[in-house]
Amino acid sequence: MTKTVLSHTLPPRTLQQQRATKEDIITFIKKAKTKKLSPKLDVCKNFDDTKLKPVLPDDAPIAVVLFAGGGGIEAGMVQAGIRPVIAVEFDPTKPDLSRAIAKTHHRNFREYGCKVVQLTVQEVARLGFLSFPRHPDYLHASPVCANASLAHTAKAGIGIETADDLTAAIAVAEAIRQLQPRVFTLENVPRYQNSQSFAIILNALEQEGYSVDYSVVNMANFGLPQARRRLVLIASKGFGVAIPAHRKPIGWYEAIAHLIPTMSDSQLLPKQRQAVEEFLTANEPTPLLIQRVGGRTESKYKPAHLPCNTILRSHFTDHKGCNRSKFADIWLADGTVKSLSIEGTAILQGFPDWYEFPNETATAGSIIGYSVPPSFATQLFTHIQKQLSGAFL
Repeated sequence: MTKTVLSHTLPPRTLQQQRATKEDIITFIKKAKTKKLSPKLDVCKNFDDTKLKPVLPDDAPIAVVLFAGGGGIEAGMVQAGIRPVIAVEFDPTKPDLSRAIAKTHHRNFREYGCKVVQLTVQEVARLGFLSFPRHPDYLHASPVCANASLAHTAKAGIGIETADDLTAAIAVAEAIRQLQPRVFTLENVPRYQNSQSFAIILNALEQEGYSVDYSVVNMANFGLPQARRRLVLIASKGFGVAIPAHRKPIGWYEAIAHLIPTMSDSQLLPKQRQAVEEFLTANEPTPLLIQRVGGRTESKYKPAHLPCNTILRSHFTDHKGCNRSKFADIWLADGTVKSLSIEGTAILQGFPDWYEFPNETATAGSIIGYSVPPSFATQLFTHIQKQLSGAFL
């Protein structure tokens, strides 16, 4: 187990730090659950109007999502026939971005009756999960994981946990105890499994009698055109549910080839040109996806037949948090260079065509980089639904 360092606290923007009373927080959460957001959000049109948004029956299984972000997991749930009813989304370290993400979530899932609660999970737990459904079919959590990621870890193999990480895990454990879902799922970076935070959640599941299965999976093995390793956990009570079987990987080019002609023209940076030259010295010409940023621990380019590199939120913002207009380029064998679009990136992250993104690159890219790939989530929850049906026949 990793050593914990309780060195950071939540910024003063949270209600807890403002010394809000219980009545203040109750008023806030009721307002968050009933507020009508403006319909005049700046969003781009659907990528493909031929793919319709799923229509769910009134008796569809219901889900509660903690650390919801823009709703990647919810998009996968909806595709699997599950209705998200409450999504908790607020990051006090990035309040403006979090609010923008929550608005996009509302726009995409309001027709399913999903209420977005703009409080931290810790604050919602402090309220005793007021007005949350008891015994939902699903409870999902993707706790904030920056302190467990490779990019934010000072020493290899050691994740530096903060007080925020631990209180988030305690809040998730409390959600399990109070809500008693039929199925609990969790997704995070691989290193999270070595954290005390993860141990807190596992202990709660054990105490409540859940059967647990977890492992680190590469989502490229589930048909995602992206190499994305993540810790995935499934917990159920009274029956066992395992992670679904693998599928054949597909290359990034096959996934987005139809969009490439519509993408903006671009020019390679010197290091990108060098990467192309190095590739061509030993290989036949083939489309290459070449990162403009990142790529320090992996190849900057990916040939057409391979999944792309892991998509990160940091790819879409500069050091000041502003929009980065270009984050990756596509080099074609005839020398044409295209700038990878948000639409193309969303497909590489497994988003359905009906999901509507905001125009701002930083916000849209953050939603993509933070999200559980919806195509993986669809497979996961479809598999669980089948197991549930078999268990209760």
